[in-house]
Amino acid sequence: MRLQGCTAGMTALSLLAPHRTGIQRRHWKLPAAQYALLLPLILYVPIMYGYPIAYNVLVSFEDFTMHSVVTGHADFVGLKNLITVFRDPVTVLAIRNTAIFTVTSLLFQYVIGMALALLFVRRFPLNTFLRAVLLLPWLLPSIASVTAWLWLFDGMNGLLNYLLMEAHILSRPVGWVDSPETALSAIIIVNVWIGIPFNLVILHSGMQAIPRDVYEAAEIDGARGLQRFLYITLPNLAAINAILLMLGLIHTLKQFDIIYILTQGGPGNATQVLSTWSYFLSFRSMKFGQGAAVGDIMLVISLVGAIWYAFFTRRETSQ
Repeated sequence: MRLQGCTAGMTALSLLAPHRTGIQRRHWKLPAAQYALLLPLILYVPIMYGYPIAYNVLVSFEDFTMHSVVTGHADFVGLKNLITVFRDPVTVLAIRNTAIFTVTSLLFQYVIGMALALLFVRRFPLNTFLRAVLLLPWLLPSIASVTAWLWLFDGMNGLLNYLLMEAHILSRPVGWVDSPETALSAIIIVNVWIGIPFNLVILHSGMQAIPRDVYEAAEIDGARGLQRFLYITLPNLAAINAILLMLGLIHTLKQFDIIYILTQGGPGNATQVLSTWSYFLSFRSMKFGQGAAVGDIMLVISLVGAIWYAFFTRRETSQ
């Protein structure tokens, strides 16, 4: 009897063994398949992003000039480029202009985008058509839209001066992009105009995801419009606001084409920001090491924003 029981048990194990082996094989094959799917991304990110960033950091520590481009050799100078850049008064002015340009643009893009999102979340005639029209600044090529603004800002024949003078707001034409007093404001206006549609789309999508039942319950409890916005809409948009802030910071920080087309950093460095200053040091003065050092400053600021976003989202998910 014992022999028969052992034989039966061994037979059962032999029948189950292939099944278990198949499970184990599938278990080991699954991670391999996952890594195979991630392989393009694993190769793409280091090659397309990691290598340029690492090379820029390397150049910022070298005396890289046109001679280095020809010979392929540059002397290592350590922090000399960074120290030279910070001692240049134009760098300090560029950092100040960048801060004003970035903070002001993000503020107005968000506030106007939020107001429009609150408007379009309600149903009314031509809702979809008007939202599509407001997306045009975001969809148009930058060179086309900024060139149109350059004509609007023209000091002699610009439409903006004509309208303001017809409304008796101005007594004489103003050179919007030719005056140090108004040039920075002009590029901020254009950047805000281009960035509003992106904020509108993201905020409008976030509002549509908020359950209507929450608003109805709050309205029954007597909550007014401002209270519903402060205690329902804004808290539910916290994660989206973090994404908008991070993407807006990075995009505005590296903004180049708007400033270069309108003012080229002038007049008198009045609109010089870190992106244009890095370009001028590298490709106008041929001081590639110093231009790369300015790029490192932009990289550090962007990393601070990305790290803040990572900690914010981690805290939100853990709650």
